[in-house]
Amino acid sequence: MNLNQIHNVYFIGIGGIGMSALARYFKAIGKSVSGYDKTETELTKELEALGIEIHFEDSISLIPKDYYAENTLVIITPAVPKTHSEWNYFLEREYQVKKRAEVLGIITKGTFCFAVAGTHGKTTTSSILGHILYESGADVTAFLGGIVENYNSNLIGSGKTVTVVEADEFDRSFLHLYPDIACVTSMDADHLDIYGDTASIEASFVEFADKVKDKKKLFVAKGLPLEGITVAVNDEADYKAFNIRIENSTYVFDVQTPSEVIKDIRFNLPGKHNLTNALIALAMAYTYGTPTEAIAKALFSFQGVKRRFSYQIKEKNRVYIDDYAHHPTEINAVHQAVSELYPQDKVLAVFQPHLFSRTKDFIDGFASSLSAFDEVILLDIYPARELPVEGVNSAWLLGKIDNPNKKLVSKDSLISEILKSDARVVVTIGAGDIGELVKPIKQALHEKV
Repeated sequence: MNLNQIHNVYFIGIGGIGMSALARYFKAIGKSVSGYDKTETELTKELEALGIEIHFEDSISLIPKDYYAENTLVIITPAVPKTHSEWNYFLEREYQVKKRAEVLGIITKGTFCFAVAGTHGKTTTSSILGHILYESGADVTAFLGGIVENYNSNLIGSGKTVTVVEADEFDRSFLHLYPDIACVTSMDADHLDIYGDTASIEASFVEFADKVKDKKKLFVAKGLPLEGITVAVNDEADYKAFNIRIENSTYVFDVQTPSEVIKDIRFNLPGKHNLTNALIALAMAYTYGTPTEAIAKALFSFQGVKRRFSYQIKEKNRVYIDDYAHHPTEINAVHQAVSELYPQDKVLAVFQPHLFSRTKDFIDGFASSLSAFDEVILLDIYPARELPVEGVNSAWLLGKIDNPNKKLVSKDSLISEILKSDARVVVTIGAGDIGELVKPIKQALHEKV
């Protein structure tokens, strides 16, 4: 496909975090962009503010009349059902219809491509890396799965020769990419609705890793069963973060690279998992040739990603943090970071499970992770692309949580239940539409204080 011959780009599922980054990109390079999504969100409002037309009804009549098969690219998200009338309209008329991952592969094939893979840590690691490269003057565009606070966008830069992309394992999407430098942050079991078992997902990561022929340009968290340059925090590895201390809520640490020690790097995101993310991004940029001074400066100025341990309130009597965690390993990371920062304070965790299949596959892990908090509020499962599964619900999960301070509530009564708690620290957790509740929760907590 020659993107130069494409004048119009139409998105089915334009409000998705990855899809919206592509929409911003195509709008920025002068294409006509429009699309459909099921519901209006903050993301769709931001796209509309850029001049992108979006509608929220599956209706063929709302497709722009001048979008013809010969000049239009249609991009779909896997979350859209195959019965979608607009999707079928384009297929029947032989439009070029591509998945998001295929389009990323086309865009990045002719560039120097950094690809960030892993079941956890992709968005933060790729955002840090994109920020480092952009701040150092690289001709980069970074396509991200989250809104980076420094830019209030999921797209960094407008470069033509260097790209940073999240290599998404869902639906084996990352196999469409052509990475020059890549990393794998983690390989925990996930997306078992797609893969079936842990062995299959690990095999897919091995296939992705094999796309990088020079193993000195493949970075792996130590302990993963892959050949590459190892990265670890407080453990022997090719790149090692050590001498870690906290000064004024900021991590200060040293890094041993294969050739030198970089001292007193400062980084503001809490949690050991974020130190690992920062270290992997450092290693990738260092290998590319980015000066150590530029890397250190960018790490210190990185403000984080929205919904990744994102502070909403940080006051003497109240702390409110929002996080996208939707897997037991990620919830454990949130708990570790909160415990490190607020060891003496009561913590309320509000969790919205994401997908019936994921809840079923990791029910015991979720129960164990959530039991570690002082108080737990559960919302109903966010179904996303799935139909209900008999017997799989939040009441089942609630029953497995070993914590007397737990309850299941509706979204309508959530804020009033949060306000009843005497916990100083509140954490909202989940990848569903709980993100849309963050602003009203923040407002209500501010009013209570």
